[in-house]
Amino acid sequence: MPEEHQILNLPDGQSLAFVHHAGAGPGILFFSGFNSTMEGDKALALERWCLQQGRQFTRFDYFGHGQSSGEFAEGRIGRWRDDSLAIFDQVTQGPQLLVGSSMGGWIMLLLALVRPERIIGLVGLAAAPDFTQRLHDSGLGPEDRKQLESNGYCQIPCDYDDGEPYVISAGLFEEGEQHLLLNSSIAIACPVRLLQGQRDTDVPWQTALQLAECIHSDDVEVILVKNGDHRLSCPADISRLEQTVAQLLGQAI
Repeated sequence: MPEEHQILNLPDGQSLAFVHHAGAGPGILFFSGFNSTMEGDKALALERWCLQQGRQFTRFDYFGHGQSSGEFAEGRIGRWRDDSLAIFDQVTQGPQLLVGSSMGGWIMLLLALVRPERIIGLVGLAAAPDFTQRLHDSGLGPEDRKQLESNGYCQIPCDYDDGEPYVISAGLFEEGEQHLLLNSSIAIACPVRLLQGQRDTDVPWQTALQLAECIHSDDVEVILVKNGDHRLSCPADISRLEQTVAQLLGQAI
């Protein structure tokens, strides 16, 4: 069900592509992962689920992703957080449940810290806060580091057959340091659910436990999926996501 996207023009001349469905609240705002787009399986499955219920739903592409403007390699965590804020403030209406996949889980948390009053809950799918630090410290080989030093960027192979190598800039690592969350308490008080595969080769499953410890809210649950991979997009995973979202929405009514 391809949807015609809309465009949100930003003050700096860039533009964000998004799809928004009006409907009953609380609405759901979906945050895609690093180098992923709003056309991913989980975003589209959640969109269908919301449409069946007549519920408000929004998905979008960050700067340098998908149908939004900008070069991917010039993106930064702060930039993508600000993109999300623009969509949250100018497109969504009323209370929102945030759902973030991988890097989207980090961006979702950063948004929740500055807009707590309209957020009724968070759902992280292989949430990857601080992934730039982890990648820099333990995910780069000697050749990658040499390339970063000499060129200001390096290429990281994509683990999936359909993916091009990622172009990672030194600036992404440097700027990411300003947004790290796992080294202190995270002042989020709403309910949080963290779905995490234990066969995830991108985000160690222990990250979900560490994140749960850092979040201030007492209503935090970690759901470990023993055979789950990073994508968490097989039918059983999608069903689990829908059930988790339904439970949080039911709590909010």
